[in-house]
Amino acid sequence: MGAGATGYADILKAPHATRLLAGTLIGRLPNATGPVAIVLFTRAEGGSYSLAGGLAAVYGIATATGQPLLGRAVDMRGQPRVQFPAAVVSALGMVLLAAAGIGVLPLAYAAVAVAGVFTPPLEGGLRALWPSVLGGEDRVHRAYAMDAVAQEIMFTVGPLLVTVLVSLWSAGAALLVINAIGVLGALSVVLSEPSRRWRSAPREAHWLGALRSPGLLALLGSFFFVGLALGSITVAGVAYADDHGRASVYGWLMAALGLGALIGGVLYGMRQWAGAPERRLRAIVALLALGYLPLALTPGVAAMTVLAAVSGVFLAPAIACAFIVVDRHAPSGTVTEAFSWLVTTFGVGAAVGTAVAGPAVELGGTAWSFAVAGAGGIAALLVLMTTQRVLAVPGHTVAVVGSISDSSENDRNGAAEPGFSSGREA
Repeated sequence: MGAGATGYADILKAPHATRLLAGTLIGRLPNATGPVAIVLFTRAEGGSYSLAGGLAAVYGIATATGQPLLGRAVDMRGQPRVQFPAAVVSALGMVLLAAAGIGVLPLAYAAVAVAGVFTPPLEGGLRALWPSVLGGEDRVHRAYAMDAVAQEIMFTVGPLLVTVLVSLWSAGAALLVINAIGVLGALSVVLSEPSRRWRSAPREAHWLGALRSPGLLALLGSFFFVGLALGSITVAGVAYADDHGRASVYGWLMAALGLGALIGGVLYGMRQWAGAPERRLRAIVALLALGYLPLALTPGVAAMTVLAAVSGVFLAPAIACAFIVVDRHAPSGTVTEAFSWLVTTFGVGAAVGTAVAGPAVELGGTAWSFAVAGAGGIAALLVLMTTQRVLAVPGHTVAVVGSISDSSENDRNGAAEPGFSSGREA
């Protein structure tokens, strides 16, 4: 099928594809809504904003720590033996928080830490499954873009669902319901045939695991700064809304940013791309940085909303293209861990961005906080530019296999870009 709008429908018609995508998104719902749910629960229990922020921060750090460790466990032991038990333990952590409340602070912090550390690496797991489900490189490539688009939807709808549950029942009930739904999503994934039959390629014993790849380290360094840029915008947007005296302005800016990412991801996935993804990623990140720079002008609300939408256009394509680059550089047998490291690094960068943007507002005003996003985009591009030789990959590649029984993992399957057959130089 040619590249176009029907390409996504073609992917979803593949056996198991819709179930895997939906199950993964539902399974990741607790993580997407975790910080919001923790803050609302803490405030409902009479806790301060500082306590709410502290608990949410511990949850975020714990998640960042646990993702690559669990990803490595998936590569070594398979998906069902890791993903579902981790989802259950993570949910039990939130159940403990809901039951015990914040009366005993060490217990509350321990509960959110457990919930974060055991968040199952469903995101990396799905990307490891796509080649065995879809077969061709072009379809896998389009699935990565579709995944990035679906992720934007989840992070938009998820917090809204939490607020609805809080208004209908309580903040504690919201914690329980969201995590119960998440466990069901993880269960749906691990009971599927592709997940049960997936096996990682043989791996070389090495304590660094996926991090022994110089190319992967270069990519992680770049996406730390992409995350920093995005994280700073969340704080800068609040400052901008305060400057204009309307809290709703923040919602408009974040909605515009998400809409831009959705449009960019859809358009990116609608065509078949030729050439090495490393070169394409440099171009996309350059455009991403250019989109962030005008935000520091802080024009009127209407113009700023347009700028926010434009700044988001290249985010989903950058993430989708990064998936392919990870695939090409992950050492054999470490694909889930490698994808999980990308998620972790991006999240840590976002946390640093929120921390840096606050002082920037106090020192130089709203424009300075938006300038942090532009600086992050430029830094991300500089990392990619200075590591071009490290990111260069051998011309020899391995073709994507076409059936579940023949496939072991996604590790080298994405190495052959759309438009290139196995063994040809990218």
